[in-house]
Amino acid sequence: MKSLFSKVLGSRQGGTLLLATSYVLLGSLLRLGLLVASAGGVSWGMPTFAALIVGLLFDLFMAWFLTLPLGLLSTVWPSAWSASRWLRLPLRAAWIFGAFLFSFWKISEILFWEEFGVRFNFIAVDYLVYTTEVVKNIKESYNLPLIFLVVFALAVGLFLLWRRLGYVHRWEVGAAADASPRWRGIVILLAPLALLLAYSFFLGRRDLRLADQAHADAGERIVAGLRHMGDPQPGWANSYDTELAKNGEYAFLAAFWANQLEWKRFYPSRPDAVAQLRELLLKQGGAAVSADHNDITRQVSPVGPPRRLNVIQITIESLSAEFLGCYGSPEYKDKNLTPNLDRIARESLWFRHCYASGTRTVRGMEGLTLSIPPIPGQSVLRRAGCENLTTLGSVVKAQGYDTAFIYGGDGFFDNMNYFFGSNGYKLIDLPRQEQDGKKPTFGNAWGACDEDAFRWSLEAADKSFTAGKPFHHFVMTTSNHRPYTWPSGRIDDKLVGRDGGVAYTDFAIGAFLKEAQTKPWFKDTVFVIVADHCASVAGKRELEIRKYEIPLFIWSPGNIPARVVNPMMSQIDTAPTVLGLLNLPYLSRFIGADVLRAGYRPRAFISNYQKVAVLHEDGLLTVLKPVRQTAQFRADLATGALTPLTAPDAAAAEEAKIIYQGADELFNHGGLQNPNR
Repeated sequence: MKSLFSKVLGSRQGGTLLLATSYVLLGSLLRLGLLVASAGGVSWGMPTFAALIVGLLFDLFMAWFLTLPLGLLSTVWPSAWSASRWLRLPLRAAWIFGAFLFSFWKISEILFWEEFGVRFNFIAVDYLVYTTEVVKNIKESYNLPLIFLVVFALAVGLFLLWRRLGYVHRWEVGAAADASPRWRGIVILLAPLALLLAYSFFLGRRDLRLADQAHADAGERIVAGLRHMGDPQPGWANSYDTELAKNGEYAFLAAFWANQLEWKRFYPSRPDAVAQLRELLLKQGGAAVSADHNDITRQVSPVGPPRRLNVIQITIESLSAEFLGCYGSPEYKDKNLTPNLDRIARESLWFRHCYASGTRTVRGMEGLTLSIPPIPGQSVLRRAGCENLTTLGSVVKAQGYDTAFIYGGDGFFDNMNYFFGSNGYKLIDLPRQEQDGKKPTFGNAWGACDEDAFRWSLEAADKSFTAGKPFHHFVMTTSNHRPYTWPSGRIDDKLVGRDGGVAYTDFAIGAFLKEAQTKPWFKDTVFVIVADHCASVAGKRELEIRKYEIPLFIWSPGNIPARVVNPMMSQIDTAPTVLGLLNLPYLSRFIGADVLRAGYRPRAFISNYQKVAVLHEDGLLTVLKPVRQTAQFRADLATGALTPLTAPDAAAAEEAKIIYQGADELFNHGGLQNPNR
């Protein structure tokens, strides 16, 4: 081993070896430091010592991965440059920069452990989303100049240590004299990466085949495989042992792909959440089908004869309620950006106070299809285990419907195709249309314009009608999103930016519905028009509740009488409400409720990545957040102002725990799988 170390040290890769050794050294010191800091919590048995060994193995793997850029740079660096005192300075600078990053990450881990008691996880990933707020918090909480000074001193100190030991000189002399083939060095460096990508490719291909997406390209397969990155991480009964065994950078990347947080570790919990959630759901309607208190499956029976109407759900990108004239916002009511949607509002079941579940498209899709509240972390769409769940599509498909997910862009984005394909939907997106020779009439970075997506929906509806089958389409728009471009001649040329995006989407919906009215299937079709989320939810308050309000219209002339429905509701209530209007019997594992059913209790579920909340019609807001914190406010629903409660409402806090923890446990333990066959 010593001779191998000496051989590599005296070659082009000497610097890479020293940098990797520095990384392992820092990781080992950090692990030992955390062990001392958590001495009262570790088991001090075999798992603790195993954790140290496993952690070292993770450190060695990440040392190779993270020093790969320097290794490749050293391989191609000319020998003559390595012999020059001045021309080898860039390699030294690159080495010190790498050591700086490693030192910064390890110190960041110390601060993260101090606050959360764990290695990097999805909370750290979340910090990348809310950069402004996080940077402000860090500036106010820590002495950043001192931290950066310590990090820089540590990086330079490591370099000087190796120089003092003579290792830097041996590296630079060896690099100048190294006559080995450069291609061989590149192969040795990249071989593990090639094996890793190949393993991810075959693992992802297996998953995509299960999702009926065998045609997926190599990139999609690799991404699907990387979602298993968290699988090798060990888990012991003692959480401290588990965390000691982890490597922070690897844990961060695994969390990035897994997109979830462990509820019981980070949120207020109770031991009977699922059983209590079952009781709450049975009060909403439906009959239990099992005596198992951890089974929320209910048989929902119609109140009238079934109506096998088609359902086309138009999910509109980033459409805040305030943009529509019918909501009377002082800023937008006189702009007349949405004449078609304003007319539809008057002719529909208009759910006047509907709230979005989250802040991104995948959150809206999750709430609208799965009818579950937004559990912490990233949307279920992007998680392992998102296959074969109870969705609006799976329910109607069991009744003989054709189902399709129709998207103007590439459904590979945000794992949308995998999710919908894994849950019984036919996939219609831009790449598939182009494969069939159908070019978009207009497009931008996000894909085809809304008119093209609606045209695809009309074609799919015609095919289902010709085959004599009812259908359900989940149509996702793209045009109301930066860069806000659209075909010319559709809207007022003076409109630009967000206003133009809203106006064009309204135009496209109006044109689509006008064309649909000429179709023989129109008289038997229900159109659900809803936003995926609002345009922005940024703000200074705990949660900007006013910004979560979105439009929801259910339009079906001749089938559903128009009226305004005023009770507060959540995006997750859409699917059971639609099924209630269709009077279809089904097995439900939905957590949302039929808003039109007797006994409905108004409330809404809202979230960002870490914070999850229940908002009641009287303005009571209960927020659950890391680490095991509960905050309660009285909200002014008109302005969004929040006033902390002086006397906490314990019943509301417990109900919030039951609903969110119950949903989290059900998803992670298979309790939301599709019972409709």
